[in-house]
Amino acid sequence: MKKIVIIGSNGFVGSNLRVSFEKIGYKVTGIDKKEMGENDNYIRELLNGAEVIINLAGVPVVGKWTQGYKKALRESRIDTTQRVVALIGTMSERPKLYISTSAVGIYDDKAEYDEDGNFANDFLSKLCQDWEAEALRVTNFGVREVTFRFGIVLGKDGGALKQMLLPFKLGVGGKIGSGKQGVSFVHIEDLVKAYHFIIDNESLSGIFNLSSPKPTTNLEMTKALGKSLRRPTLFPVPEFALKLIFGEGAKVLTDGQKVIPKRLIEAGFEFKFQTIEETIDSLVK
Repeated sequence: MKKIVIIGSNGFVGSNLRVSFEKIGYKVTGIDKKEMGENDNYIRELLNGAEVIINLAGVPVVGKWTQGYKKALRESRIDTTQRVVALIGTMSERPKLYISTSAVGIYDDKAEYDEDGNFANDFLSKLCQDWEAEALRVTNFGVREVTFRFGIVLGKDGGALKQMLLPFKLGVGGKIGSGKQGVSFVHIEDLVKAYHFIIDNESLSGIFNLSSPKPTTNLEMTKALGKSLRRPTLFPVPEFALKLIFGEGAKVLTDGQKVIPKRLIEAGFEFKFQTIEETIDSLVK
């Protein structure tokens, strides 16, 4: 029985991955935020024997970016990754594969990009760049490394869609700001399938955009939600209101990227849900 360790196993993505791997006979060990506070020997014991380590740790990006919150964003990603990679280096039997996480927020919003796109010059992009650099250090120990740059993850029981549904169901949903900002998204089923794909294809390593091949805009996503729910979408959320609530963190909602998963497609991966319309329909109808 293969052992997989998922750091951040209690979150939306982690819980879906756990169920999926357990269904096909993997032994899954989850490590939550509380357990990451334990000493190194305790964490090393949980990691021992794993063929695959998946690191999803990180406090939510959507929030008011005070200096304290920015520190938490970095520590939960950079410091956790540094610690896990260092512990892997001390293990006599190291995992075959380490899968890290990043986000399409690493890119700027000037064009539609594949994995070679231009990076933005802001806090979120720098956070992603530093996070990816720390994860890559695991290759120094002979471990295959993959980093997924997530688009917005859409699923029934959690993630962004769960937060969006209530106002739309009440008929008070609408676009955010101009609605022109790009939205790169991925259905939770395709996301889970991509992890299996990477594990099974041992020649693959490095950076992969994990988002639908057909990115959209906030306005088109708003229309798709309204159509599926049969509700009006006449109440836009003004950008200034989000800035009052989230400060600099409003950028996560008011800015956006259009990203293509070129490397996954070239490797032969097939997305089941490609458009925002079919993705939303599968989740809310």
